[in-house]
Amino acid sequence: MQTSCVVTGGARGIGRGIAELMVARGHHVVIGDVDGWAAAATAAEVGAVAGLAQDVRDPDSHRLVAEEAVRHGRLVAWFNNAGVGDDGTLAALTEEQVRRLVEVNLLGTTWGTRAALAAFGPAGGDVVNVASLSGLGPVPGYSMYAATKAAVVSLSASVNAESPRGVRVHALCPDGVDTAMLAAQDPDGLGSQLTWSGGSILGVSEVAAAAVDLVGSRRVVRTVPAWRGGVVRGAALAPGSLGPLARLFAAQGRRAMKRR
Repeated sequence: MQTSCVVTGGARGIGRGIAELMVARGHHVVIGDVDGWAAAATAAEVGAVAGLAQDVRDPDSHRLVAEEAVRHGRLVAWFNNAGVGDDGTLAALTEEQVRRLVEVNLLGTTWGTRAALAAFGPAGGDVVNVASLSGLGPVPGYSMYAATKAAVVSLSASVNAESPRGVRVHALCPDGVDTAMLAAQDPDGLGSQLTWSGGSILGVSEVAAAAVDLVGSRRVVRTVPAWRGGVVRGAALAPGSLGPLARLFAAQGRRAMKRR
């Protein structure tokens, strides 16, 4: 039997990497992206069966993408990858940026997860939500972004626990990834500096492979790299001591950015 999967935000970056790997595994892949032209172009380039314009803030867009996927085979995996990365302190963000972060990162993932659960057949399937390492602990300079990603981690764990047998929901929490989203952020911002303090920036292929590897597993939360997850979780245990450490890591990040 033919199988299908959905990748939101799949026209470029991590989403494109996921789509390529899922095509290579023999699945009929449907790509959704707010840039419909780019979604169609990427689908043609990687061998996906469809590339559709999709605004993940609209619940109906997820239902339409799901309908397209099940036309091509049993839906077995759904990757909620679409996201935005407005960086900056909470006081510095505009109201429009705050709303966009919540509506795309959290509500977009919520609507996608609901659509996947409704479209999976009796055999179930996997939902992989691309969250962030910032969702596991305090990250100054990414306060609102981190809040949305923390909510995605919590949503994933909770829905996984309440879902019927055969349905698995995962949260992937990567460190900084070499994408257009990271490149667009303020290099003088604290969030960017902390991201660069962790050593090498992750490649798209590494993160895409980690996302695809979650399909079929029972692992709910995965951090990439694993050691960095331990650092962030440790900071969450003593958030009051983060100030001096954040300044130290930021200085390290500035040095790393100068060397790139």
